Amino acid sequence: MPDCIFCEIVHKRMQSDIVYEDPEVVAFHDINPQAPVHVLVVPRLHIESVQEVTTDQVELMGKMIMVAQEIARKTNVDEGGFRLVINNGINGGQTVSHLHLHLLGGRRMTWPPG
Repeated sequence: MPDCIFCEIVHKRMQSDIVYEDPEVVAFHDINPQAPVHVLVVPRLHIESVQEVTTDQVELMGKMIMVAQEIARKTNVDEGGFRLVINNGINGGQTVSHLHLHLLGGRRMTWPPG
């Protein structure tokens, strides 16, 4: 997808601090972290938002969660707890039009999030 910063990262045309990658999913540190651990988990396939996910991509969504679990273990935030967030659309706080899951940890989270 032209002009998609996450596609640029996924296809290695833009540098990022990648912490995980496989044929379907890439994970990298957020450039504007909101917690000591703030990793974005994205599908290699360009999907604009959670609203665009199809029934054929349900397994991919589950894989993104499993990758987040693995990263939480590797960054030692699994036992104390962490937050997974998927923003959708402008009012939902989505700033990049490429589906992504935020893994946030390393501090106590508050509610409501804002």
